[in-house]
Amino acid sequence: MTDLEALARAPFTYPEVGATRATPPPDAHAVRAERVVGQGPADFAAVRDSILGYGMQRGAGMRVRASTPRADVGTVLELSTPLFGPIRIPCRVVYVVDEPDRAGFAYGTLPGHPESGEELFSVELRPDGAVVAVVSAFSRPGRWYTRLGAPVGRLLQSVMTKRYLAAMVRPGAG
Repeated sequence: MTDLEALARAPFTYPEVGATRATPPPDAHAVRAERVVGQGPADFAAVRDSILGYGMQRGAGMRVRASTPRADVGTVLELSTPLFGPIRIPCRVVYVVDEPDRAGFAYGTLPGHPESGEELFSVELRPDGAVVAVVSAFSRPGRWYTRLGAPVGRLLQSVMTKRYLAAMVRPGAG
């Protein structure tokens, strides 16, 4: 059995699974950020495909090991980045959104993740044709070192959120 197979059966580390669909828990640190990344249906399709193939994570500098090449409910991901040193970041896809004007996925934290919570990566095609990438998350410290270094953790989350959004900008979108 591989470590990804073991993580497929691991419990989530937070009780509010799926809460990025609506209101985050009141006791969690919540983040929502968006950025115009393109214009029109062609840009929407390109960003949609990139997000569902973990392009936001890779474009932000993360290494991605995933149990499927494209996000699907139950997909296990193990992320890592030189920014965080040797820390492994295990997650599992909670839900996928694939609508004509909105697409993306949310993953939740698994045992071993530095945080406890959920993050949604999505793109919307707005009525005016704007293509908008969205990151929405809630989290609580999941390990002793993230509890101790909570302000640093929030700063890193802010930096990564900006990197995720910047990774989706289409040529000419600014």
